[in-house]
Amino acid sequence: MKTFSGKVAVITGAGSGMGRYLALLLAADGADVCVCDVNEETLNDTVEMLEEYAISVSSHLLNVADKEAIEALPGKVLEKHGKVDLVFNNAGVTTGSHFKDMDEANWDWVMGINLDGVINSTRAFIPHMIDRPEAAVVNTSSIFGMVAVPGQTVYHTTKFAVRGFTESLALEMRDTNPNLQIHCVHPGHIGTNILASARMSDEDFNQEEEGKRPSIFTRNAPKTKQEMGDIFREGGMHPSRAAQIILEGVKNKKSRIFVGLDAKLLDLSQRLFPRHYHKTWALFMPLIMIFRNKKPLKQFG
Repeated sequence: MKTFSGKVAVITGAGSGMGRYLALLLAADGADVCVCDVNEETLNDTVEMLEEYAISVSSHLLNVADKEAIEALPGKVLEKHGKVDLVFNNAGVTTGSHFKDMDEANWDWVMGINLDGVINSTRAFIPHMIDRPEAAVVNTSSIFGMVAVPGQTVYHTTKFAVRGFTESLALEMRDTNPNLQIHCVHPGHIGTNILASARMSDEDFNQEEEGKRPSIFTRNAPKTKQEMGDIFREGGMHPSRAAQIILEGVKNKKSRIFVGLDAKLLDLSQRLFPRHYHKTWALFMPLIMIFRNKKPLKQFG
Protein backbone atom coordinates (compact mmCIF):
# COMPACT_ATOMS: atom_id res chain seq x y z
CA MET A 1 0.00 0.00 0.00
CA LYS A 2 1.58 3.25 -1.15
CA THR A 3 -0.15 5.70 1.17
CA PHE A 4 -2.75 5.98 3.92
CA SER A 5 -3.73 9.50 2.89
CA GLY A 6 -7.35 9.66 1.81
CA LYS A 7 -8.05 6.13 3.02
CA VAL A 8 -10.81 5.13 5.47
CA ALA A 9 -9.66 2.85 8.30
CA VAL A 10 -11.74 0.87 10.80
CA ILE A 11 -9.99 -0.07 14.05
CA THR A 12 -11.40 -2.28 16.80
CA GLY A 13 -9.99 -2.10 20.31
CA ALA A 14 -9.24 1.57 19.61
CA GLY A 15 -9.94 2.76 23.16
CA SER A 16 -6.36 2.13 24.26
CA GLY A 17 -3.08 0.45 23.40
CA MET A 18 -2.14 -0.42 19.84
CA GLY A 19 -5.63 0.35 18.54
CA ARG A 20 -5.53 3.93 19.82
CA TYR A 21 -2.12 4.60 18.31
CA LEU A 22 -3.03 2.96 15.02
CA ALA A 23 -5.87 5.48 14.82
CA LEU A 24 -3.64 8.43 15.72
CA LEU A 25 -0.86 7.50 13.30
CA LEU A 26 -3.32 6.86 10.49
CA ALA A 27 -4.96 10.22 11.19
CA ALA A 28 -1.56 11.90 11.13
CA ASP A 29 -1.02 10.37 7.66
CA GLY A 30 -4.34 11.78 6.44
CA ALA A 31 -6.65 8.79 6.79
CA ASP A 32 -10.23 9.09 8.01
CA VAL A 33 -10.80 6.72 10.92
CA CYS A 34 -13.67 4.79 12.44
CA VAL A 35 -12.73 3.80 15.99
CA CYS A 36 -14.54 1.05 17.91
CA ASP A 37 -14.27 -0.19 21.47
CA VAL A 38 -16.37 -1.77 24.21
CA ASN A 39 -15.24 0.84 26.76
CA GLU A 40 -17.10 4.10 26.16
CA GLU A 41 -14.87 6.23 28.39
CA THR A 42 -11.58 5.22 26.78
CA LEU A 43 -13.13 5.34 23.32
CA ASN A 44 -14.18 8.94 23.93
CA ASP A 45 -10.63 9.71 25.05
CA THR A 46 -9.33 8.41 21.73
CA VAL A 47 -11.87 10.51 19.82
CA GLU A 48 -10.77 13.57 21.77
CA MET A 49 -7.13 12.90 20.86
CA LEU A 50 -8.10 12.62 17.19
CA GLU A 51 -9.64 16.09 17.18
CA GLU A 52 -6.29 17.74 16.46
CA TYR A 53 -6.15 16.10 13.03
CA ALA A 54 -7.96 17.48 9.98
CA ILE A 55 -9.70 14.21 9.15
CA SER A 56 -13.17 12.71 9.52
CA VAL A 57 -13.74 10.59 12.62
CA SER A 58 -16.59 8.31 13.63
CA SER A 59 -16.83 6.16 16.75
CA HIS A 60 -18.89 3.15 17.71
CA LEU A 61 -19.41 1.51 21.09
CA LEU A 62 -18.92 -2.08 20.00
CA ASN A 63 -18.54 -5.55 21.48
CA VAL A 64 -16.82 -7.47 18.68
CA ALA A 65 -18.28 -10.72 20.03
CA ASP A 66 -21.75 -9.41 19.09
CA LYS A 67 -22.22 -10.86 15.59
CA GLU A 68 -25.22 -8.68 14.75
CA ALA A 69 -23.37 -5.53 15.77
CA ILE A 70 -20.38 -6.52 13.63
CA GLU A 71 -22.61 -7.24 10.65
CA ALA A 72 -24.24 -3.80 10.99
CA LEU A 73 -20.94 -1.93 11.23
CA PRO A 74 -19.97 -1.77 7.52
CA GLY A 75 -23.26 -0.05 6.68
CA LYS A 76 -22.63 2.57 9.36
CA VAL A 77 -19.09 3.18 8.13
CA LEU A 78 -20.22 3.49 4.51
CA GLU A 79 -23.00 5.89 5.49
CA LYS A 80 -20.50 8.16 7.25
CA HIS A 81 -17.38 7.78 5.13
CA GLY A 82 -18.55 6.37 1.79
CA LYS A 83 -15.94 3.62 1.59
CA VAL A 84 -13.71 1.24 3.57
CA ASP A 85 -10.03 0.74 2.73
CA LEU A 86 -8.46 -0.69 5.88
CA VAL A 87 -9.81 -2.89 8.65
CA PHE A 88 -7.70 -3.53 11.75
CA ASN A 89 -9.18 -6.41 13.78
CA ASN A 90 -7.20 -5.49 16.86
CA ALA A 91 -9.48 -6.06 19.87
CA GLY A 92 -8.33 -8.84 22.20
CA VAL A 93 -8.67 -10.24 25.73
CA THR A 94 -7.25 -13.08 27.81
CA THR A 95 -7.73 -15.09 30.97
CA GLY A 96 -5.09 -16.79 33.09
CA SER A 97 -6.59 -20.11 34.16
CA HIS A 98 -5.30 -23.53 33.20
CA PHE A 99 -7.74 -25.42 30.98
CA LYS A 100 -8.88 -27.89 33.64
CA ASP A 101 -9.70 -25.03 36.02
CA MET A 102 -11.25 -22.61 33.54
CA ASP A 103 -14.90 -21.58 33.68
CA GLU A 104 -16.61 -22.34 30.39
CA ALA A 105 -18.00 -18.80 30.36
CA ASN A 106 -14.46 -17.36 30.40
CA TRP A 107 -13.43 -19.70 27.59
CA ASP A 108 -16.38 -18.53 25.48
CA TRP A 109 -15.64 -14.88 26.31
CA VAL A 110 -12.09 -15.08 24.92
CA MET A 111 -13.14 -17.15 21.92
CA GLY A 112 -15.94 -14.73 21.07
CA ILE A 113 -13.71 -11.65 21.05
CA ASN A 114 -10.36 -12.95 19.84
CA LEU A 115 -11.52 -15.38 17.15
CA ASP A 116 -15.20 -14.96 16.28
CA GLY A 117 -14.82 -11.19 16.29
CA VAL A 118 -11.97 -11.36 13.78
CA ILE A 119 -13.75 -13.82 11.50
CA ASN A 120 -17.11 -12.04 11.57
CA SER A 121 -15.55 -8.63 10.99
CA THR A 122 -13.49 -9.92 8.08
CA ARG A 123 -16.56 -11.57 6.55
CA ALA A 124 -18.62 -8.40 6.99
CA PHE A 125 -16.11 -5.99 5.46
CA ILE A 126 -14.50 -7.94 2.61
CA PRO A 127 -17.42 -7.49 0.16
CA HIS A 128 -16.98 -3.72 0.48
CA MET A 129 -13.19 -3.85 -0.03
CA ILE A 130 -12.47 -6.26 -2.87
CA ASP A 131 -13.00 -3.63 -5.56
CA ARG A 132 -10.95 -0.92 -3.88
CA PRO A 133 -7.71 0.00 -5.74
CA GLU A 134 -5.79 -0.46 -2.48
CA ALA A 135 -7.16 -2.16 0.62
CA ALA A 136 -5.99 -4.22 3.58
CA VAL A 137 -7.37 -6.45 6.32
CA VAL A 138 -5.01 -6.56 9.30
CA ASN A 139 -5.72 -9.27 11.87
CA THR A 140 -3.93 -9.29 15.21
CA SER A 141 -2.69 -12.69 16.28
CA SER A 142 0.23 -12.78 18.75
CA ILE A 143 3.64 -14.33 19.21
CA PHE A 144 1.45 -16.72 21.22
CA GLY A 145 0.09 -17.73 17.83
CA MET A 146 3.56 -19.20 17.22
CA VAL A 147 4.66 -20.56 20.62
CA ALA A 148 2.80 -21.86 23.65
CA VAL A 149 3.11 -21.53 27.44
CA PRO A 150 1.05 -22.97 30.31
CA GLY A 151 -1.94 -21.06 31.62
CA GLN A 152 -2.93 -19.48 28.30
CA THR A 153 -4.77 -22.37 26.63
CA VAL A 154 -7.71 -20.38 25.35
CA TYR A 155 -5.56 -17.45 24.27
CA HIS A 156 -3.31 -19.78 22.28
CA THR A 157 -6.36 -21.46 20.75
CA THR A 158 -7.63 -18.14 19.42
CA LYS A 159 -4.30 -16.74 18.30
CA PHE A 160 -3.14 -19.90 16.52
CA ALA A 161 -6.56 -19.96 14.84
CA VAL A 162 -6.35 -16.29 13.79
CA ARG A 163 -2.98 -17.05 12.25
CA GLY A 164 -4.33 -20.03 10.29
CA PHE A 165 -7.45 -18.18 9.19
CA THR A 166 -5.51 -15.12 8.08
CA GLU A 167 -2.75 -16.97 6.23
CA SER A 168 -5.24 -19.13 4.35
CA LEU A 169 -7.30 -16.04 3.46
CA ALA A 170 -4.13 -14.33 2.20
CA LEU A 171 -3.48 -17.22 -0.18
CA GLU A 172 -7.05 -17.09 -1.44
CA MET A 173 -6.92 -13.35 -2.07
CA ARG A 174 -3.48 -13.40 -3.66
CA ASP A 175 -4.84 -14.99 -6.84
CA THR A 176 -8.42 -13.68 -6.88
CA ASN A 177 -8.16 -10.15 -5.43
CA PRO A 178 -4.49 -9.08 -5.36
CA ASN A 179 -5.36 -5.47 -4.48
CA LEU A 180 -6.74 -6.63 -1.11
CA GLN A 181 -3.78 -7.17 1.20
CA ILE A 182 -4.16 -9.60 4.10
CA HIS A 183 -1.83 -9.26 7.09
CA CYS A 184 -1.32 -11.23 10.28
CA VAL A 185 0.26 -9.31 13.18
CA HIS A 186 2.33 -11.10 15.84
CA PRO A 187 3.16 -8.72 18.71
CA GLY A 188 5.51 -9.67 21.49
CA HIS A 189 5.31 -7.86 24.82
CA ILE A 190 3.54 -4.58 24.13
CA GLY A 191 2.63 -2.33 27.06
CA THR A 192 -1.16 -2.57 26.84
CA ASN A 193 -4.01 -3.16 29.29
CA ILE A 194 -4.72 -6.73 28.16
CA LEU A 195 -3.59 -8.29 31.45
CA ALA A 196 -5.21 -5.56 33.53
CA SER A 197 -8.55 -6.46 31.91
CA ALA A 198 -7.99 -10.23 32.00
CA ARG A 199 -10.46 -12.47 33.81
CA MET A 200 -8.47 -14.19 36.55
CA SER A 201 -9.22 -15.68 39.94
CA ASP A 202 -7.16 -15.18 43.10
CA GLU A 203 -5.71 -18.65 42.60
CA ASP A 204 -4.06 -17.51 39.41
CA PHE A 205 -1.67 -15.42 41.51
CA ASN A 206 -0.45 -18.35 43.60
CA GLN A 207 3.13 -18.43 42.41
CA GLU A 208 4.01 -21.49 44.49
CA GLU A 209 2.85 -23.85 41.77
CA GLU A 210 5.11 -24.59 38.82
CA GLY A 211 3.81 -23.10 35.61
CA LYS A 212 1.36 -20.64 37.19
CA ARG A 213 3.34 -17.53 36.30
CA PRO A 214 0.91 -15.23 34.41
CA SER A 215 3.46 -13.96 31.87
CA ILE A 216 6.89 -14.97 30.59
CA PHE A 217 7.49 -11.29 29.86
CA THR A 218 7.79 -10.17 33.48
CA ARG A 219 10.72 -10.79 35.78
CA ASN A 220 8.84 -10.47 39.05
CA ALA A 221 5.85 -12.61 39.99
CA PRO A 222 2.95 -10.23 40.77
CA LYS A 223 0.76 -10.89 43.79
CA THR A 224 -2.39 -9.10 42.62
CA LYS A 225 -4.16 -8.55 39.34
CA GLN A 226 -3.54 -4.80 39.53
CA GLU A 227 0.17 -5.32 40.13
CA MET A 228 0.32 -7.77 37.24
CA GLY A 229 -1.42 -5.32 34.91
CA ASP A 230 0.87 -2.47 35.95
CA ILE A 231 4.05 -4.54 35.50
CA PHE A 232 2.96 -5.78 32.09
CA ARG A 233 1.85 -2.37 30.82
CA GLU A 234 4.93 -0.51 32.09
CA GLY A 235 7.41 -3.18 31.01
CA GLY A 236 6.44 -3.59 27.38
CA MET A 237 7.23 -1.79 24.15
CA HIS A 238 5.21 1.41 23.99
CA PRO A 239 2.09 0.74 21.88
CA SER A 240 2.79 3.77 19.68
CA ARG A 241 5.96 2.07 18.48
CA ALA A 242 4.07 -1.18 17.92
CA ALA A 243 1.47 0.68 15.85
CA GLN A 244 4.22 2.26 13.76
CA ILE A 245 5.74 -1.17 13.03
CA ILE A 246 2.33 -2.53 12.02
CA LEU A 247 1.66 0.34 9.62
CA GLU A 248 5.12 0.01 8.09
CA GLY A 249 4.39 -3.68 7.58
CA VAL A 250 1.16 -2.84 5.79
CA LYS A 251 2.92 -0.35 3.52
CA ASN A 252 5.62 -2.92 2.76
CA LYS A 253 3.04 -5.67 2.13
CA LYS A 254 4.43 -8.03 4.78
CA SER A 255 2.03 -10.94 5.22
CA ARG A 256 3.45 -11.65 8.71
CA ILE A 257 4.25 -8.62 10.83
CA PHE A 258 6.35 -9.43 13.90
CA VAL A 259 6.34 -6.64 16.48
CA GLY A 260 9.38 -6.50 18.73
CA LEU A 261 12.68 -8.31 18.98
CA ASP A 262 11.13 -10.70 21.49
CA ALA A 263 8.50 -11.76 18.94
CA LYS A 264 11.17 -12.37 16.29
CA LEU A 265 13.40 -14.38 18.62
CA LEU A 266 10.56 -16.46 20.06
CA ASP A 267 9.46 -17.30 16.54
CA LEU A 268 13.05 -18.21 15.61
CA SER A 269 13.34 -20.44 18.67
CA GLN A 270 10.40 -22.60 17.62
CA ARG A 271 11.69 -22.82 14.06
CA LEU A 272 15.14 -24.01 15.19
CA PHE A 273 14.01 -26.14 18.15
CA PRO A 274 10.37 -27.13 17.50
CA ARG A 275 10.20 -29.58 20.42
CA HIS A 276 12.35 -27.79 23.00
CA TYR A 277 12.09 -24.08 22.18
CA HIS A 278 11.16 -23.18 25.79
CA LYS A 279 14.64 -24.18 26.93
CA THR A 280 16.24 -21.47 24.79
CA TRP A 281 14.27 -18.57 26.23
CA ALA A 282 16.38 -18.15 29.35
CA LEU A 283 19.30 -17.19 27.09
CA PHE A 284 17.77 -14.11 25.54
CA MET A 285 14.64 -12.99 27.41
CA PRO A 286 16.51 -11.13 30.23
CA LEU A 287 18.40 -9.01 27.65
CA ILE A 288 15.20 -8.24 25.75
CA MET A 289 13.56 -7.04 28.95
CA ILE A 290 16.47 -4.68 29.59
CA PHE A 291 16.74 -3.17 26.11
CA ARG A 292 13.07 -3.07 25.11
CA ASN A 293 12.08 0.45 24.01
CA LYS A 294 9.37 1.58 26.44
CA LYS A 295 9.34 5.23 25.35
CA PRO A 296 6.53 6.53 23.14
CA LEU A 297 7.19 7.91 19.70
CA LYS A 298 8.38 11.51 19.84
CA GLN A 299 5.04 12.98 18.80
CA PHE A 300 3.32 11.25 21.72
CA GLY A 301 6.00 11.86 24.34
